[in-house]
Order: sequence, then C-alpha cells, then structure tokens
Amino acid sequence: MATVNYSIPDEVKELFNAAFSGKNRSAVVAELMRQAAERELTLRRRREAVEAVLHDRGTLASVDAGKVRDALKELRG
Repeated sequence: MATVNYSIPDEVKELFNAAFSGKNRSAVVAELMRQAAERELTLRRRREAVEAVLHDRGTLASVDAGKVRDALKELRG
C-alpha cells in the first residue's frame, strides 16, 4: 500500500474530520480519490469522443433530410 502526503486548507481538514468522524479515514480518502480519478477519466473519454464526432462531422458529406426519412421508413418496414 502506498502513502501520500498532501497539504490541504485547515477548513477542509476540519470539514472532512466532522463528516467522516469514526470512519477509517484512509479508506475514505482512498475511495474519494478512486471516484475522482474515475470521474476524470470518464470526462476525458467523453471529451475525446465529442472531438472525434465533431472532426468526422466536418469531413463527411451532408445527407438530405428526405433521404434520412426514407431510409428510416425502409428500416422500420
């Protein structure tokens, strides 16, 4: 298991201690860090996906709305 050392404002420490009184603070911090890391990675993947769609959108030819409706009708049977 790794050890980390971060400086935080006193008010954050006091709030944390009040909120998680009686809990295993190391486990709480580890879980909060895991959640934050997963959230950041999810946001990064979403940004990359949006960038890819926008890039592709700029390189693909436009399709007439009528052709889209016709294709949907055909797919629906």
